[in-house]
Amino acid sequence: MGKKPFRPKGHSGLKHKASSKQAAPEKNVMEAFPMRLNKYIANSGLCSRREADKLIEQGEITVNGKAITEMGFQVQKNDVVRHAGKVLKPEKPVYVLLNKPKGYITTTSDPEGRKTVMELVKNACTEQIFPVGRLDRTTTGLLLFTNDGDLAKKLTHPSGNIRKIYQVTLDKPLTKNDFIAIVEGFELEDGPVRVDDLAILDATKTVIGIEIHMGRNRIVRRIFEHFGYRVEKLDRTVFAGLTKKDLPRGKWRFLSEKELRSLK
Repeated sequence: MGKKPFRPKGHSGLKHKASSKQAAPEKNVMEAFPMRLNKYIANSGLCSRREADKLIEQGEITVNGKAITEMGFQVQKNDVVRHAGKVLKPEKPVYVLLNKPKGYITTTSDPEGRKTVMELVKNACTEQIFPVGRLDRTTTGLLLFTNDGDLAKKLTHPSGNIRKIYQVTLDKPLTKNDFIAIVEGFELEDGPVRVDDLAILDATKTVIGIEIHMGRNRIVRRIFEHFGYRVEKLDRTVFAGLTKKDLPRGKWRFLSEKELRSLK
C-alpha cells in the first residue's frame, strides 16, 4: 500500500502541461458601463460580489458622495465610488501563478520589514493583485494572485472543496500504522480530519504525498505533528488543478486560457 505511485484519485493535475499562452484579457472594464455596483466593487479587488452586497446593504459604499443601499444600483462611467473614504477603481482581471520560495510571508505588507510574496510579483502587472489563501513562511510551492474578488472567494471558501497536493518531507519514516490512521481519518482539537489521498514517495518513507481539500490553518503540518513527526519541508505542488510544471522556484507566470476556464 505504501509503495503505490502518488496519483490522486480523480485528479489529472499532476499530468497537466502548462501552456505559455496567457489568458486573453477580458472586456475592458472601462467599456462595460453602466455596471452593477457590486460588480464594480468586486472588479476593484476589494472583495467578492457577495461581500460587496453586504457592504452596500450596510451603507458603507458611496457613489458621488451619497451612501447607496440599493442592490441593483448601476454605476455610470464617470461616477466616483468610495469605501471608507478610499476611491475604488475597477481593473481588468489579472491571474498570476507563483512558485513561492522559502522565507517569504504571504501578506501584502509586513510592519516588521520581513520579505513578502508581493516582492516576487511586483513586476507582473500594474493592477493591484493579492494572494489567494496563504502559505506560511517556510512552505514553498504554488500561490495564486489575482484582483478577481469572486474567484478568490470561490477558491478559499470551504464550500469550494478546492483540492491541494503537497509533498511533505518528515524527520523520520512514516510507519504503516500511522499511514493507515491518517487515511482512515482522525480528530484534531478543531474537528475531524479527512485526507483525499496519501502515498509514500521514496524508499526512506520520509517523503510523503498528500492530497487534501481542507483549508484549516497549518493543517498539513498539524496532521503529521499529531502523530509525532516534524515536517522538515512542505511544498504545494498542485492547487485547484494548477501545477508548477515549467515554473521554477521564485518565478511567476500568467494563467493560460485553459487554466482560467477550468478555475471558473
